[in-house]
Amino acid sequence: MTVPVLTIDGPSGAGKGTVSRLVAKKLGWHYLDSGSIYRSLAIALLQQLVDLADEAEIIKIAQNIVLEFECNDDLIVKLHGENITSQLGLESTGKVASIVAALPAVRSVLLQKQKDFLKQPGLVADGRDMGTVVFPDAQNKVFLTASAAERARRRYKQLIEKGIDANLSNIIKEIEARDRRDMERETAPLVMASDALYIDSSDMSIDAVIEEVLGLIH
Repeated sequence: MTVPVLTIDGPSGAGKGTVSRLVAKKLGWHYLDSGSIYRSLAIALLQQLVDLADEAEIIKIAQNIVLEFECNDDLIVKLHGENITSQLGLESTGKVASIVAALPAVRSVLLQKQKDFLKQPGLVADGRDMGTVVFPDAQNKVFLTASAAERARRRYKQLIEKGIDANLSNIIKEIEARDRRDMERETAPLVMASDALYIDSSDMSIDAVIEEVLGLIH
């Protein structure tokens, strides 16, 4: 029996995580946040002070990474049993994750770890290449985006609410640079699947986006 899959791809800060988690909860399906897999690897590399030019060492750590996802109201990610959720959103983590995600050998190691999340009754997979590379045969695909300015504004608001000092124009520059890296990399670049539903969430509420996504499934 085929396990149903919904893939939600798009750039950083488009609201994929929130939408995917809430949709998975409504459907009672499993949830895969592929970005957290790359970010968890980034945290492991930062913890072990690995030189990012040492591809062999990065691959070794990727092969041995042990992750657990607990999806309650929020996503809790554990790396070798340690709760690393609070470190996932750090800019330093995102920067390293984006660099290692461009390495083909690292992507192939983590590809199988992502496929292992596919279990009954279904899976909502959120990332950059879920509908194009990881689950190309998924029955339902969404490409969720928003303008760089809107994504930066959301990120700025998040950081300020957490009491973290932030500069809006710097965040816009970082988001634009990350978009370029993600779209221009040779392996699994950020691209919309030809059979995906395109949603621009710049002027939409989370509820409106969720409604549109659930409409696709039903």
